[in-house]
Amino acid sequence: MSTTVDTRSGAGSGPLRDVVYSALRDELMNGRIKFGHRLTEPKVSARFGISRTPAREALAMLCSDGLLRREEIGFSPVRPSIPLIRDLYELRIALELSGIERAIVNPSVRHDREVLDAERRRWLALRADPPAQEPGFVVVDEQFHVALLAASGNRELVRALTAVNARIRHVRMFDFMVNNRIEVTIEEHLAIVDAVLAEDLPRAHGLLRAHIGESLDVVVDRVTRAIVAMSLADEQE
Repeated sequence: MSTTVDTRSGAGSGPLRDVVYSALRDELMNGRIKFGHRLTEPKVSARFGISRTPAREALAMLCSDGLLRREEIGFSPVRPSIPLIRDLYELRIALELSGIERAIVNPSVRHDREVLDAERRRWLALRADPPAQEPGFVVVDEQFHVALLAASGNRELVRALTAVNARIRHVRMFDFMVNNRIEVTIEEHLAIVDAVLAEDLPRAHGLLRAHIGESLDVVVDRVTRAIVAMSLADEQE
């Protein structure tokens, strides 16, 4: 289970940068920081009672995530674009399904069973000991999808998917803020990899399409709520 950390009192076992990063990320993703608000090193360090170095590092991490953008003075929250999210998810779906489709169309294309077996073992371990509900799980999730596509043998598809992932990671984090989404993801990943290993590619194709489509629905819902909350914060000031 996740533990709430009072950073102002110096609590927490991780580096101050990571504690501040997690606290601000939670506020940004739940719409508690308005769009026009400026986050600066002095303000963040004063709020959390820390030096400017961990404050600077935490803000840089949030900027790298795509949740903040750098301004002339400080940083401000990024307003997600729902149409862009949908377009990028459409591209993601096309790329990922292509890995299975090429094996369906061309019987000489075979998935790398060693890669898939390794992924299956990894996700069975996660099923046995599920991690806490945490937006950062998106990185673990990405590894599965990249490995699944890589197992089909087309490096350029993998390169393109990696680029798309980098552009949607900041919104895909919303997928893992909903109760049981990590557990559901684990089960769906195992079902997909089992279908590919069993060479039931039509079933794997359908499962993968449904899996990514469900993720899009969750992301759009959570992002929309965050946008509304941040917009209301603007109006109340």
